[in-house]
Amino acid sequence: MDLNLDAFWMPFTANRDYKQAPRLLAKAKDMHYWTPEGRQILDGTAGLWCVNAGHSRPRIVEAIARQAAEMDFAPPFQMGHPLAFELADRLTRYTPAGLNRVFFTNSGSESVESALKIALAYHRLRGESHRTRLIGRERGYHGVNFAGTALGGMGPNRKMFGSSLSGVDHMRHTHDLARNAFTKGQPEHGAELADDLERLVTLHDASTIAAVIMEPMAGSTGVLLPPKGYLQRLRDICDKHGILLIFDEVITGFGRLGSPFAAQHYGVTPDMITAAKGVTNGTIPMGVVFVKQAIHDTFMQAPPGIELPHGYTYSGHPMACAAALATLDTYDEEGLLTRGQQMHAKMEAAVHSLKGLPNVVDIRNTGMVGAIEFAPRAGAAPGRRAFEVFLGCWEEGVLLRAAGDNIAISPPLIATDSHLDQIASTLEKVIKRVA
Repeated sequence: MDLNLDAFWMPFTANRDYKQAPRLLAKAKDMHYWTPEGRQILDGTAGLWCVNAGHSRPRIVEAIARQAAEMDFAPPFQMGHPLAFELADRLTRYTPAGLNRVFFTNSGSESVESALKIALAYHRLRGESHRTRLIGRERGYHGVNFAGTALGGMGPNRKMFGSSLSGVDHMRHTHDLARNAFTKGQPEHGAELADDLERLVTLHDASTIAAVIMEPMAGSTGVLLPPKGYLQRLRDICDKHGILLIFDEVITGFGRLGSPFAAQHYGVTPDMITAAKGVTNGTIPMGVVFVKQAIHDTFMQAPPGIELPHGYTYSGHPMACAAALATLDTYDEEGLLTRGQQMHAKMEAAVHSLKGLPNVVDIRNTGMVGAIEFAPRAGAAPGRRAFEVFLGCWEEGVLLRAAGDNIAISPPLIATDSHLDQIASTLEKVIKRVA
């Protein structure tokens, strides 16, 4: 294929290296991609944590095509269209009790920005305009917009942009190799790390803190699971001090852990949930903020007029709504939102079979997600060993994701035992060769 690769400035990519040896995908169906040359690639990452029902599902493709022919766009400001209301109502059937108001965005990054603005505005409407401080976590990832970058805790994503937002602080992360390495499921140790929020309350005073945002399972940093009791402890501290708790479920939402949302999987209900990715199976960009009714009611009690001066040109886009409704139908009919429970034991056995291979220092898993952590390669750039494993798996016909010193595994929820066996055997072969 004769392509000029110069014009496209690729995101989160070492462009100069990539364009010397491009990795191109030209076709996708169910569990596989194909290169322009026809080489089949097993998708071990659900695209980018989003293609939960597998690729190019006819029901979803046809729904998008029908909607494009019927009405391609409708303005979301001061106007509406039926599918947006239908989808919002449908989505509330999957959320924890009370999270029954829906704000549409176009991505996880926009969902995060929207949730944080809602939190700030909520406190202002209640007469607590002094609550402006926002708290994230070390090693957290909340997208790439200004607030998400500031609240995220992954150094390489932050350092080029300086202090992008004031009034931000971070709790400690929960990753503890010394106590929790090779844990299956939630780590036993670390619930007390939630008390780090009390340190920030003492430092800044609770009256200044608007919200805490965190991933119940931190995905992009390498699949870090919450220690047992951690999330409930954090919920209790937020309640004690009147702080809103936001779960960033852009990755975990729509079945990744074996429940519709991680909030249900772990039995802890936040005040807001941000989501995206799996809501449309990755076909059309869409994001969602789920908001507790009590928060929404506060806005509806404001003086007449526009209650929230915020939104996007493509909020609730008709084609995205059609894709999402067809995606939810697929999830429901095939039981995909709970399939992670059924596949958990197989996924666990597959990834933990790699324990003992060279330079593997930890393995983590839950539901249909797992990670292999490697010791850094001496004298090399951070993450180099994991990236070489990623490249080796690509050459062997399996697409996985390098995340720092980790390889993340998150196949579509339709993956079978044989697909997980292929992923594990490919990793074993490549790790022995390059790690």
